[in-house]
Order: sequence, then C-alpha cells, then structure tokens
Amino acid sequence: MKINHIAIVVEDVNAALTFWRDALGLPLQHTERNDGEAVEIAFLPMEGHQGEIELIAPITPDSGVAKYLAKKGAGLHHICLEVPDVAAKLEELKSKGIELINDSAKTRPDGTLYAFVHPKSTGGVLLELYQLPKSG
Repeated sequence: MKINHIAIVVEDVNAALTFWRDALGLPLQHTERNDGEAVEIAFLPMEGHQGEIELIAPITPDSGVAKYLAKKGAGLHHICLEVPDVAAKLEELKSKGIELINDSAKTRPDGTLYAFVHPKSTGGVLLELYQLPKSG
C-alpha cells in the first residue's frame, strides 16, 4: 500500500489554490467536478510521484462534504491508500468487524475503484481505499 492522496476540504477551490499552488508552489494538474459526490476537486501532485494533495469543495449545500464543512470547518478530510484489490480489502475489513461507509466500491470516470472506511474504526480518520485501473 502507498498513500495516493491527502484530501483537504475547503470552501472554495480557487481561493485555496492561492496557497497550495501560488504560495507553496505545487503544480495544479487539473480540476474536475464530481457530480456523484457533489464536489469540485483540484489535483496537485507531489514531486516524484509521492501522492498528491486534493482540494475538495462542495458544490451543493446538502452533500456529505458540505455537511462536513459546516460541522468541522475546512481542513484535513481524508487520507487515501492505494490497494491492489478494493473488493478483497473490503471483505477482509468486514470480516474483522471494521465499519465501512461503502460496502462495495464505486467507480470514478477514469476507472479507479474507491470506497471509504468509517472513522469510528480508524481512530478518527476518514480513510479512502483506491484501486487504480490497469494500464495498457
């Protein structure tokens, strides 16, 4: 496993880019709108393929990220780990009594499979699991 990204919830992606891109110097790879999760995301890769920073902002007032932002404010939202097989990892975690947010993986437009593990089981950290699509 390796860290794929660290997600930071913000009120406005463009405003947050003034620190992460303009002041800190991380390159902006791209932004995307994920209507399924009701968020706008900016992807800022770290040098040497050491993961990336994701800035996420809600695009609807009733989304999970909007509720999180209203309750906890801006800041660290989740850590994402890459795993070779999300379905197998979810089954393994379920068998160990781990509370999951997603019982099965969802699919991003690029084919990445993902699922979230509940913070109640991780010591307070929202954990996302990623299975990247096979290349080639």
